Amino acid sequence: MIWAAVCGIACAALVAAEWRGLHRLRAASKTIASLAFVALGARAAGGGAFAQCVLVGLVLGAAGDVALLGAGKRAFVAGLALFLAGHVAYVVAVAHRLPPARWLGAAGLAALPPLAIGALALALLWPRLGALRAAVVAYVAVIVAMTVGAFAAARAGVVPPRFALGAGLFFASDLAVARDRFIARGFANRAWGLPAYYAGQLLIAWTATS
Repeated sequence: MIWAAVCGIACAALVAAEWRGLHRLRAASKTIASLAFVALGARAAGGGAFAQCVLVGLVLGAAGDVALLGAGKRAFVAGLALFLAGHVAYVVAVAHRLPPARWLGAAGLAALPPLAIGALALALLWPRLGALRAAVVAYVAVIVAMTVGAFAAARAGVVPPRFALGAGLFFASDLAVARDRFIARGFANRAWGLPAYYAGQLLIAWTATS
């Protein structure tokens, strides 16, 4: 689990860099942490369709992390697009294990929290989104679908529970990003959002290698 350790150490350095405003350390630690979860997932490069789709999602997530190192709206939109594509890759991965038509039924009551939280997040963000409304609606729809699908697949026994936990943590981290971008900027968003994000990606990568 050397790559998990590297990711954890780099994530801790990233949180410290965010706290102290150390831009070079932020860029280096974020890049290393993201490459670490890709390296963990790359062990499954020769696996089946599920593992390969997960690896694509991990690579897109790492690319999104690098894009978000930039400043301004253009960097944010680039990161949003890459993360959206990464979530689509995870949706496709889950679909290889459980048909989407079965997700709501298989997830049962577990589908309610992501659906409710996604709807509430959109309601709160809507007045602040401006020209990004269509992009954010698409993003929320895809990450909710990914999370519901992960919960359904875990309950159906076709993916390990850690995949569902990873999806849930990723969802939570996106809420931190949305709050920081559109509602109230502050270190507190990153203090819990970044560890949730990297833990989620590590759990998803670990699932692909099993």
